[in-house]
Amino acid sequence: MAKIINCFVPYTDKAQAAETIKGLIESGLVAKITLLATDPQAEVFEGYEVITVDSLKSTSAIKQIAAKSDTEFTLIYTKDSTLVMGMFALERMVKLSQDSGAAMVYADHYQVVGGEKKISPVITYQKGSLRDDFNFGSVLLYTTSALKEAVAGMDKEYKYAGLYDLRLRASRVGELVHINEYLYTEVENDTRKSGEKIFDYVDPKNRGVQIEMEEACTEHLKAIGGYLKPEFSKIEFNEGNFEYEASVIIPVYNRIKTIEDAIKSVLMQVTEFKFNLIIVDNHSTDGTTEAIRKYSSDERLVHIIPERRDLGIGGCWNMGVHHPKCGKFAVQLDSDDVYSGPDTLKKVVESFYEQNCAMVVGTYMMTNFKMEMIAPGIIDHKEWTPDNGRNNALRINGLGAPRAFYTPVLRDIKVPNTSYGEDYALGLNISRKYQIGRIYDVLYHCRRWEDNSDASLDIVKMNAHNTYKDRIRTWELLARIEMNKKNR
Repeated sequence: MAKIINCFVPYTDKAQAAETIKGLIESGLVAKITLLATDPQAEVFEGYEVITVDSLKSTSAIKQIAAKSDTEFTLIYTKDSTLVMGMFALERMVKLSQDSGAAMVYADHYQVVGGEKKISPVITYQKGSLRDDFNFGSVLLYTTSALKEAVAGMDKEYKYAGLYDLRLRASRVGELVHINEYLYTEVENDTRKSGEKIFDYVDPKNRGVQIEMEEACTEHLKAIGGYLKPEFSKIEFNEGNFEYEASVIIPVYNRIKTIEDAIKSVLMQVTEFKFNLIIVDNHSTDGTTEAIRKYSSDERLVHIIPERRDLGIGGCWNMGVHHPKCGKFAVQLDSDDVYSGPDTLKKVVESFYEQNCAMVVGTYMMTNFKMEMIAPGIIDHKEWTPDNGRNNALRINGLGAPRAFYTPVLRDIKVPNTSYGEDYALGLNISRKYQIGRIYDVLYHCRRWEDNSDASLDIVKMNAHNTYKDRIRTWELLARIEMNKKNR
């Protein structure tokens, strides 16, 4: 059997690497295993070359891998924990790579978490799968020619974004092919719940990483024709005849524990303009409806119970936005969260005029039910910049909160009738033409509790969410590419 794979494996010590190496060499396809060590004093592993890299994710490391690889395929293992390949797994990956002409293949796998073996399916790569945290698993099998072609174009040295840059460039060379088969087992050391992981990209300590990732993604968008220059349509704010300047819209279903706090945080707002609160009560059954009715004496509260039974959160938003009493600006509040003070609505409305934008995104703080700050603390989304925010928005997984919209624009676009990602889809669509304004004061307390929709999702639900958001990005990316073609 021809030895057609060079393997590159992170190396901490002999004990860590031994089992992984043993499993790889058992395949007759492996020509050479090179160990990647970040410690220049790492003990030499007899019989294997050890090269020193600053980080597996750096451009320098990727270039060293490309220079060392001299076989048809290059396998990069991205974890420093134990890897166990399945029976004939490498043969399967090679065959499907050859059959499809892929630049890279990756596969579903198993994970050992706390001694328990669990399935870890991954999702299929799309044009819009631009997230730098897209989960390929830990085994990446590149066609070496595609790897070298991608690396040859690397003209910037990244400390953190090298592996991400490689993936983006490889996707321009050929397909990144998902194998829907469980081909290996890895040890997983990150045992946090889904709700704890989703904020990693806005953690202040990761700011340096995010700057590099944004740069790599922006260069990719320019290469494929999806980059948008910082040129925006101006808004006059004179469309329509609105009784109210602003409306807070709360879609709600079965939030008896939290809805009254949300209502009170809206009705306490102090403004010089007229505002109201539109609650779209999606057929609650736990007493939420009765709790809302306690505030019916306040003429500012509009309580809607839709006749339809097929509405998600986005559909409820459409009900509120198209209601005749909706104001010029529609402002978001989730049913389990609260505004941070009485001036939130005032700041949001002022920002529309000051920044001439069709959408405003604020800053929020993660809290418990005692309003005490919890990790990761203040989420300010500083990765959004006026000149490049709408391009970087295709890489990140959310835009922040609270969100607010110029109602005529929102009525024209309409909200996707889903209960996940609908706000992100709106932000991408709106930013294609209009500026999105930002407020960096904390306007909103996002209260984490066991019933949050994203607190603890299983892998199947997480994959469904990520697939949909990647699809949203794909649609938007294709729209921007077509728009750029027409504007040439």
